Amino acid sequence: MSGPSALCCPQSARAARNPAAAGPLPRAVPAASRSEMLLPDYSTSLWFSQFCANDPEVFVQAALLAQDYCDAIDLNLGCPQMIAKRGHYGAFLQEEWDLLQRMILLANEKLSVPITCKIRVFPDIDKTVKYAQMLEKAGCQLLTVHGRTKEQKGPLAGVASWEHIQAVRKAVNIPVFANGNIQCLSDVEECIRKTGVHGVMSAEGNLHNPALFEGRNPLVWEMAEEYLEIVRKYPCPLSYVRAHLFKLWHHTLQVYQQLREELAKVKTLEGIVDVNRELKLRCQEEIANQKEGEKPKEGLPFFHWICQPYIRPGPKERCRENGDSGTEKGVRGKRALEEEEDGNSELLSKNKQKKKLRNPNKSFDPSLKPKYAKCDQCGNPKGNKCVFNMCRGCCKKRAFKEVADCPGHGLLFKTKYEKSLSWQHSQRGIQTADINQRGDAQVGETAVLKEAADSTG
Repeated sequence: MSGPSALCCPQSARAARNPAAAGPLPRAVPAASRSEMLLPDYSTSLWFSQFCANDPEVFVQAALLAQDYCDAIDLNLGCPQMIAKRGHYGAFLQEEWDLLQRMILLANEKLSVPITCKIRVFPDIDKTVKYAQMLEKAGCQLLTVHGRTKEQKGPLAGVASWEHIQAVRKAVNIPVFANGNIQCLSDVEECIRKTGVHGVMSAEGNLHNPALFEGRNPLVWEMAEEYLEIVRKYPCPLSYVRAHLFKLWHHTLQVYQQLREELAKVKTLEGIVDVNRELKLRCQEEIANQKEGEKPKEGLPFFHWICQPYIRPGPKERCRENGDSGTEKGVRGKRALEEEEDGNSELLSKNKQKKKLRNPNKSFDPSLKPKYAKCDQCGNPKGNKCVFNMCRGCCKKRAFKEVADCPGHGLLFKTKYEKSLSWQHSQRGIQTADINQRGDAQVGETAVLKEAADSTG
C-alpha cells in the first residue's frame, strides 16, 4: 500500500477501530471456502498483515511467522514508489505473472489463513481484468484494486479510474475492495454504488481526516490530542508521529509557518504536545476574531482548523503557483527540477536548504556527485570490492545461498562453515581419544584386579 489504509464496508460506514477485538478466523480451512471467511459480520474487525516480496519461498517463510497473529496475509502489488522499483517489488511486479502465480500458489498451499492482494491497474481495462482473473485463479481470496497506474503518483496522481475497478468487480468471483478518490464518507458511498465493490480503502484521505469513515470533520487539535494519547499508550519513533501530524495539520501549517518549523525541530513527545497546545491557542484566537459571514480561504471547503481532504495540485497548477508559463518546459517534475539545482538557495528544497545551513560548503551540483556502478540484481550502488558485483543486501543473500565469501562486504559464510566443520572434526577426535583412554584404563584396572586375585589365591 502507499501509506496507511483504512477499510470501510457497506454495512458499516466506519473505520475498523479495534482489529484485535475480533477472534481469529478458523484455521486449516479449504482454499475454496477461504474467500467466504473474509466477509463475515461487519460488526467485527479483521487484521491483515501485508508483505512486499519477490521470492515465493521467502514470502511464505515470513508469512508463516505472522499467520497465527492475523486473519489474512496480503501481498503488496500496488506500491509505486522508487524504493519498490529498486527492491523489485510492489507494482513493479505487475508484468511478472508467472512469478506472482508461484508466490500465491505456494502461499495457498502452506498457509492456514487466506491470501489477499492489493494491485494497481494497467491503462488498458481488458489487461487489468485478465490480471485480476490470473490472481484469482492462482488462489487470491480477496482483491483490493487501486484505480491508478504505477505511473500515477505524487503530483501526477490524477484521478483514480472507478471504471477499471467496476470491470474487475464484475469479472471475478472473490470479494473486491476499491481504493482511490476517497476524500470523505460520501465518496465511500458513491464508490460502492458505482462499482459494486464489497468494501473501500483510503490512505491519504484518512491521514488528513482520521474520522473520515465516521462522517465527521473534527477540529485538528482534538484529533491530534486523541492520536497523541494513543502514542503514549503504544510508543513509536517520533518521526512517525511527526509525519502523521504534518498530514493532519497540513492546512493549518500553511497559515502558521512557525509551528511547522517547531514541529520539524521538536525532539520529544512532550514537545509535540506543546506544539499542539500552541496551535490550539492560535486557532481559537483566530476563531474568536472571525468576522460574521467570513468564508474559508484558498478554496477550502472548511476553515483550516477543521480536518478535511488535501487535493494534490497537478503539474500545471504547480507551474501556475510557481509563476511558470505552463509550457512543456514549465511542466516538470520535482526530480527534473532537482537536477537543475546548482546550489542556489532559491531553487533548493527546504530539506536541502537545512543541509546547506548545517554545512555551508555542501554542493548539490549533480555534476559533482560521484558516479556509482549499479548492483547486477537490484540497481542499487554495488560494492567496489564485491566478488558478485552486487550491493550488500543482494550479496548477502547470494553468499548465504551459495555458502561463499565476499571479503569486500565482510561476509565470510564459507570460512565460518569450514571452521565449524574443522571444530566438529576436532571435537570428534577428542571424544575418540577420550574413549580410547578410558578403555585402556579399564583394561589396566581389570589386569590389576586379576593379579591381586591370583596372589590372594
